[in-house]
Parts: sequence; C-alpha cells; structure tokens
Amino acid sequence: MRPIDLTAVSWRKSSYSNQDGGACVEVSDDFAAVVPVRDSKLPHGPVLVFPAVGWTSFVSAVRGGRSRA
Repeated sequence: MRPIDLTAVSWRKSSYSNQDGGACVEVSDDFAAVVPVRDSKLPHGPVLVFPAVGWTSFVSAVRGGRSRA
C-alpha cells in the first residue's frame, strides 16, 4: 500500500464516542478504498488505516452486537 496524504483530511467523531473525552475515535470518509482512524485525544498521533470493506464489516458487527469489547 502506498502512503496516504492525511494533511487535509476531514475527521468526524464516532457516534459511539462520549462527550466527556472517553473512547474518542475519529474517522475520515475522505477516501473510497480506505478508512483512516485515530484517537481524537491525540490528533497528531498515529493513524490506523483500514480497508473500507473491513471497516464496514467491523462497524456492522459492533452495531449488531456481534463483537466482544
């Protein structure tokens, strides 16, 4: 996979993140094939990049209660 330029990415906080600063996950919808994910408390920290298909499967599993936390 080639490097992805994340300098101008738009981030949105996950609807599962709470407003008190806990479990704050941000994702970007700016790319078709991949989904960058970061910790909103560390905006200049590392970013994980998942294939869009894998991310969609993960989110569906969480929403459907099929994941273990």
